[in-house]
Amino acid sequence: MARLLGTLRSSQPVARFQRRCGLFPAGEEGGGGGGDPAEGARDRGACNGAGARRRPAAVGRGPRPQVSAAGMGGRPGPAGCAQKYIVKNYFYYYLFKFSAALGEEIFYITFLPFTYWNIDHSVSRRMIIIWSIVMYIGQVSKDILKWPRPLSPPVVKLEMRTDAEYGMPSTHAMAATAISFSFLTATMNQYEYPFELGLVAAFVFSMLVCLSRLYTGMHTVLDVIGGALISAVLLMLLYPAWDMIDHLLLTSPFCPLLSIVVPLVLCYNYPKLDYYSPTRGDTTTILGAGAGATVGFWLNNQYAAPAYTGENLQLGIPLITSKIVVVVLARFFVGIFVVLLTRQLMKSVVLGMLGYRYKFPIGDLEARRRLEVEVPYKFITYSSVGFSATVIVPLLHKLLGLM
Repeated sequence: MARLLGTLRSSQPVARFQRRCGLFPAGEEGGGGGGDPAEGARDRGACNGAGARRRPAAVGRGPRPQVSAAGMGGRPGPAGCAQKYIVKNYFYYYLFKFSAALGEEIFYITFLPFTYWNIDHSVSRRMIIIWSIVMYIGQVSKDILKWPRPLSPPVVKLEMRTDAEYGMPSTHAMAATAISFSFLTATMNQYEYPFELGLVAAFVFSMLVCLSRLYTGMHTVLDVIGGALISAVLLMLLYPAWDMIDHLLLTSPFCPLLSIVVPLVLCYNYPKLDYYSPTRGDTTTILGAGAGATVGFWLNNQYAAPAYTGENLQLGIPLITSKIVVVVLARFFVGIFVVLLTRQLMKSVVLGMLGYRYKFPIGDLEARRRLEVEVPYKFITYSSVGFSATVIVPLLHKLLGLM
């Protein structure tokens, strides 16, 4: 068992998976050389992030990313490291790049509000709360365990921002499992569709995101399996208690206060690292969005704000008409415009106020990474986004006759 776990935690299986999907380091594109293409110098150098030995920063910048007609690309890594790679199968390349985006902010800020505006409030509430809990546990676990990400070489790394974080567990795998299967469990008793179809869809969604973390070189096999299993366990623990949790979220007079105070305390007491990592900022973003949305859920229930019903969107499909499609798209585009506008406005306002309070220029990246700046900046911005999506946007929909 120890040997199996050691293999799953190593970089070699990730590199082999990349080669079989047509992704090679430059110079190894033919897979030749007589040896295993996954075997390479285990240099813990500048191309490796958290957990690797850090070298002094190189002077200047590495080459800009380019993809030539021959399919060669490059990604500038930490400290100016530029990775060259060859793409031999663009189907897998674009499939897994797209799948990786399903675990990023662009997906969360579009899909989660979409379910709230167009499908069902209860479904959206469950996904958002479970997503917040799962992601907090995952992010904190990374910085407690401090397991390094796969080494490069032999792995090709297609993302560099998250390379500054530790690897275990994969929060992409956790989020994909949590969102897909919480959506399934929340809708299977409310909507008419084959359970098998929903189960396959949830499995495929989760699997694509998990495999994308191997393809992009961001996680070992054990990171991905661990993330998915942790989410599965949390879903099973929360499932029996969900109705009680949902009732308290909607009716307890203490809900708004606790929804703000508890996440803030967790953010300010996030595990400290020896160097800056984006995990604290990402965690604050997630908890802030969840806090703002939770306050919105409570207000909607207390003051009878417009509620969307999913009766016209049952997955039996025959009731879908062109009029419904137009209304759904109108709700989405109006809503996402307001959400993005809120995010941009609050970023500018909050950062300006913090810059005035702590005497630093807005463009000072190091100052923005300080605890007393990063936490309120991210939390206020994204709690405003969550509140806007659940309260302001529905009111605007009603005003525009989109209910």
